[in-house]
Amino acid sequence: MRWALVKVCLAVTAMVVIAFAVPLGLVIREMAGDRAFSDAERQAAMIAPTLSITTDREELTRAVLSTEPGDRGRLAVQVPAEGGPLDIGTRRATPEDVATVRKAGRASITEVTGGFALLQPTALGTGDIAVVEVFVPEGEVSHGVATAWLTLAGVGLALIVGSVAVADRLGVRMVRPAQRLAGAAQDLGEGRLGTRVPEDGPTELRSAAVAFNSMADQVVQLLANERELAADLSHRLRTPLTVLRLNAASLGEGPAAEQTRAAVQQLEHEVDTIIRTAREQRPQPQAGQTGAGCDASEVIRERMGFWSALAEDEGREVRLAGVDRTARIPVARPELAAALDALLGNVFRHTPEGTAFSVDVHHSGDAVIVLVSDAGPGIADPKAALARGGSGRGAASGSVGSTGLGLDIVRRVAESTGGDLRIGRSVLGGTEVRIWIGLYGSRPERGRRGHGRRVGRRTGWQRRKESRTTTGPGAQH
Repeated sequence: MRWALVKVCLAVTAMVVIAFAVPLGLVIREMAGDRAFSDAERQAAMIAPTLSITTDREELTRAVLSTEPGDRGRLAVQVPAEGGPLDIGTRRATPEDVATVRKAGRASITEVTGGFALLQPTALGTGDIAVVEVFVPEGEVSHGVATAWLTLAGVGLALIVGSVAVADRLGVRMVRPAQRLAGAAQDLGEGRLGTRVPEDGPTELRSAAVAFNSMADQVVQLLANERELAADLSHRLRTPLTVLRLNAASLGEGPAAEQTRAAVQQLEHEVDTIIRTAREQRPQPQAGQTGAGCDASEVIRERMGFWSALAEDEGREVRLAGVDRTARIPVARPELAAALDALLGNVFRHTPEGTAFSVDVHHSGDAVIVLVSDAGPGIADPKAALARGGSGRGAASGSVGSTGLGLDIVRRVAESTGGDLRIGRSVLGGTEVRIWIGLYGSRPERGRRGHGRRVGRRTGWQRRKESRTTTGPGAQH
């Protein structure tokens, strides 16, 4: 495409140069000839006053020699006289040409050896016609024509070279973005999902690059969503696996019990592997992309009804508060249920049997706050736990096998509404996980959630929780 454009530009420019330079060169040649013969006419007119007053040979000879062309042997005069014409100066034209001019009475140009002769008829005082001849060398007729033609040729060549250079640059400007776009499409087709195209070049190619980059982003997002969905679904298997593991622990000793525990452990290992593989490249959550909303109080009551059976088996005291009123949040019911299961599963997994825990729902003007607290050993480094998106309890409890994704699921749910996730020390002595769920997709002001006021507010909520009538599955403990 690039060379085709250069060839077209070269052909068009050459045609334009030829169309203008050739006629212009011919005009310059004609102008040079006209200038030379005009000078010859002016020189012939210089001798006319002398011819009008005298026909004496000596006088005419002096008059001819006194002029520049006469002194250079280029001026001649033929005067009719008795006994034959009187020739003065160097004559080059033939007698026939002179006789023709005298008879016609009009100036004429005839070709002679070495150039041209201008024959100018001039009336004498006696009524006869004298003929003045001015010789014009061929070099004067074409004087300056060669230089002008060389100049035109140089200008034409420069135009051609310049047009080729401009066409080449334009071709590069058009071809390179197209080549980059084609190469990027090939790379994307081969699986290099990070390929993007610089959005430059002509308007059409720039629009194509923008569309390609948008398409590539959509492809990456779709693939990431698929991986995320696989990881979330796999992580939700942890809840029934936790139940199986706890039930298997109560089977006692024996081959069947050992096989059951080994199968559960192997199943947990496989689920962990699926989660890690699917989450190698995780998409970043975007505000407002939460799907349908739900009643947080209803979901919490439902999930606590599930976990209360395990809590009763392990002798855990459960407290539930703040779920006696509706709390609509912009989070899909399965997403909130998965987040609660992740937090409660962490409590059962990383705290000893008999450890109490509580769930508290606080209603704010622009947010719903869910607190999950326990009386366990706590998290050694809450900041590190949030930074890596993991449970962070391994250091405190010696637990192993965590994929580090429980808190990540919870955080994504909170951040999808403009909220956040924080970990602190609970009044029960263990860990408190606070989920701030925004109701309008905007983050509340820092001052309202700052670390300096956080302990005081949490203590107030906890005091109110202690003073309420405890409801839900934990009321029996």
